[in-house]
Amino acid sequence: MRFDKKHFISELSYVFEKNRLSHLLSDDKIEKLVSLTEIMLEENEKYNLTAITDPDKIILHHYADCASLAAILPGEAKIADVGCGAGFPTLPVAILRPDVNITGIDSTAKRINYVNMAASALGLANVVAVAARAEELGKGEMRECFDIVTARAVAAMKILVELSLPLVKVDGKMIAMKGKSAEVELDEALRAIRLLGGKLGSIEQITLSSANEELSHPLIVVEKVAKTPVAYPRAFSQISKKPL
Repeated sequence: MRFDKKHFISELSYVFEKNRLSHLLSDDKIEKLVSLTEIMLEENEKYNLTAITDPDKIILHHYADCASLAAILPGEAKIADVGCGAGFPTLPVAILRPDVNITGIDSTAKRINYVNMAASALGLANVVAVAARAEELGKGEMRECFDIVTARAVAAMKILVELSLPLVKVDGKMIAMKGKSAEVELDEALRAIRLLGGKLGSIEQITLSSANEELSHPLIVVEKVAKTPVAYPRAFSQISKKPL
């Protein structure tokens, strides 16, 4: 599929306006999103970045979706994106919110290399990506040092909270971008949230649309109200086999 830059910019502007996200855009940010799309489509086969290769669908499913998160982040926040994969939400958030600093975390070095390459090509000085396991960082150098920890389509909530909450500062937040099973997942994770020093803050239903499609899913916000006990996080084998 040939990439039509003029059509892409028109559709991007339309979708962001339709979903009340236009305040996040500027000419420079639009150009960066265009460049990110070109890089992603060019590198997709090498890195297996996304199954969504239609630029119009990329706008709704990746950029508008990540913008809904970017819109609620506090100013100048220090953010970690657990399981950042192909750079979602890391890269769009960094473009749309240049005031925040975001650390992408993923255990797959190949994808981290891509995120760092794309960030460098786009001139995003507010991004760093590290190839590491979140539970190891949460036990060590990055423990409780982030204002916000995000995760998009990474793991079931009962597993995700043990990977993420140890990275969150007291008074910070974990924001999970979840799918249709969110309420069931959350019920299963409430004990783990309490044990790890958190409490449920809110469930925000996000509904986004383009001219032809609608996307709806919740953002689950967990507030960090106490320090995570030193016993957590455990090794991933324990987390996955015996969730809290």
